[in-house]
Amino acid sequence: MAQHNELGKKGEQLAVDFLLKNGYDIVERNYRSGKAEVDIIAQQKDTLAIIEVKTRSTTDFGNPQDFVKPKQIQRLVNAVDEYVNTNDLDVEVRFDIIAIVKEGKGFNIEHLEDAFYHF
Repeated sequence: MAQHNELGKKGEQLAVDFLLKNGYDIVERNYRSGKAEVDIIAQQKDTLAIIEVKTRSTTDFGNPQDFVKPKQIQRLVNAVDEYVNTNDLDVEVRFDIIAIVKEGKGFNIEHLEDAFYHF
């Protein structure tokens, strides 16, 4: 597996561990719909948190959250709309980003709630 793919998988697991530690229930991982993939769907009380995980080995080219592009947001919104309707859910939906940057032997994890809004 390519090194960047391994870093991405490690980042997703760190994000799951972080969410569990902070009182979230993990509902789905790597949910696919059309061309979209939702990294993590988590729930905390009556809120469904849609989590996009961005992991980088350095911030030399920008912060991880800067790499979530409008087209990706549009795809995520469509996928989550389908997910909520298919599962007949009555919840608030929030779009978050968990930005992870490798720092030495550890990782810096930043949870950005309401990182972007659905249209």
